[in-house]
Amino acid sequence: MDVMGDKATLLETGRFVRSADFVQPADLVQPSDRDETGEAAEEARLRLAVETGEVEAMSVLGAMLLRRGDLDGAEPYLRGATTAGDRAAANNLGVLLYQRGYADDAAGWWRIAAVAGSAAAAHALGRYHRERGDEPAAEYWLRQSAEQGHTLGAYALADLLEHRGDGGAEQWMRAAAERGHREAAYRLARVLDRRHGREADGDGAVVPAATETETEVGAEAEQWYRQAAARGHRRAALQLGAILEKRGELKEAGRWYLTSAKDGEAQAACALGFLLRDAGDSESAAVWWLRAAQDGDGNAANALGALHAERGETQTAERWYRAAMDAGDDNGAYNLGLLCAEQGRTAQAEQWYRRAAYAGHREAANALAILLLQGGDTTGAEPWFSKAAEAGSVDAAFNLGILHAGRGTESEDETALRWYERAAAAGHTEAALQVGIARLRDGDEQEAERHLRCAAGGGSAEAAYRLAAVLDARRPPPSTHELGEHVHEKTECEEWYERAATQGHRRAQVRVGMLAADRGDVVEAARWYRAAAEAGSRNGAFNLGLLLAREGSEPEAAVWWTRAADAGHGRAALRLALVYARRGELAEGQRWADRAVSLGPTEVSERAARLRDALRQELSA
Repeated sequence: MDVMGDKATLLETGRFVRSADFVQPADLVQPSDRDETGEAAEEARLRLAVETGEVEAMSVLGAMLLRRGDLDGAEPYLRGATTAGDRAAANNLGVLLYQRGYADDAAGWWRIAAVAGSAAAAHALGRYHRERGDEPAAEYWLRQSAEQGHTLGAYALADLLEHRGDGGAEQWMRAAAERGHREAAYRLARVLDRRHGREADGDGAVVPAATETETEVGAEAEQWYRQAAARGHRRAALQLGAILEKRGELKEAGRWYLTSAKDGEAQAACALGFLLRDAGDSESAAVWWLRAAQDGDGNAANALGALHAERGETQTAERWYRAAMDAGDDNGAYNLGLLCAEQGRTAQAEQWYRRAAYAGHREAANALAILLLQGGDTTGAEPWFSKAAEAGSVDAAFNLGILHAGRGTESEDETALRWYERAAAAGHTEAALQVGIARLRDGDEQEAERHLRCAAGGGSAEAAYRLAAVLDARRPPPSTHELGEHVHEKTECEEWYERAATQGHRRAQVRVGMLAADRGDVVEAARWYRAAAEAGSRNGAFNLGLLLAREGSEPEAAVWWTRAADAGHGRAALRLALVYARRGELAEGQRWADRAVSLGPTEVSERAARLRDALRQELSA
């Protein structure tokens, strides 16, 4: 290659120009803001200046042609300016040679420009050495560039140090970000996010409450995401959208998701789809999910599958679930299993559950175990429950508890309790109820109350009822004012009874009715007794009968007592025997007395037997 000037001795001549207005390498220079006419005029001016021997004009003209891609036209001007000692020309000549494939020659010119103080050349030379695996040389030149304030040099140095695990990486990443480098801003935000512990683990794990310092770190990370996103970084826009969505600022989150999605970020398109779906716009959501799924996003493919499944379009749903699976999303196989199970295709469901379970999908392992258990294969189900539970499936831990509890031995009950406790600690409502019941059985009322409160707070009507019963047992007698009249103040146990009753718990409904009756609120008592009775509670039916009888509605009371007695309530049968005896229907009275004797309890049986004998004597007289 024809080289103008001697690279080895050029600096020694003292003619190398240290221009502050040097031209950066073509891959780093920002495009000109001039329009085509203005650029043509500028080029004409530079060519006239070159004819007069102006070195800087020669360098700038060469850089202009290099940016345009006219390598043949640029090379003589850059070589001429380089020979005259222009360091910007030497730098850009290196870029030109690199683009032609002469990397080693390019490095020689970059070295000359870098030694003369060109930060851009030092950056290019550092990258050249890194590409060849010479990290010490790369670090030296990149540090030279970064310390001169070169943005790309700072970023490249940070990237190198981060690759090596050097703690100094953050300093230079921050320097590059502060100078406007969008990728540096994004990566700095990621570092801060990891330190803050905000990055999602994909399982919905709850992040502990942040300290003040951690909150500041999180706010700084958001600031850098915002800066990178504003400069067009699509993944930064995605992360910013996720932060805003988590904070409940859905409108702004949607704007950033949209920005990122339009730039081709499939995850943002998928997230935007979920926002639109939650806002009730399933049609628009489907458009973005389709776009993301076509770009290979498995989550979006699963969402499309679920959308079509809801519409009853099972074949289309299955196609998208398969697409998700092909994209590497194990949820695709799991969802295929669910789809097949809903259609009664048990063999295919088991096949897909197994595929997802073997890939580590914990809920698929749990579903597979349930399927096997339903088929009577307890031995086959247990290992899958265990695998799912060990992987963090709360439902599987609870199901293991049920499995062990069903075996009926003391050691199995202890094992069941351990799994219940594990599930309860993760917030499983029914598991907390089972632990509470076990602790009550063991006499540990304090622990029982703690777990029952958790279960009741989670919506368990049975737990609310049992918690109310625990509190009721230690409730002090009602207070009285100075006139000796009872003053009713609703206690906590009544509130829990009412919560359980409102959820349809029959025993709680009866208990709330009894409390209302004690207060003299007959209407409220009747309402709750009737609700319990209509739901099948024999005690509710019996108590409603008593209430109606006291109010003078014995015929209607008899209707409810009949319902209670038919359900096995001995006292109701005795009441009916007395009603029919008073009416003179002795045979019917005797029949119900016989029924009461058989139903009990002992006290009722004894009274019913005496009544039955009396009725028998009356009938035989």
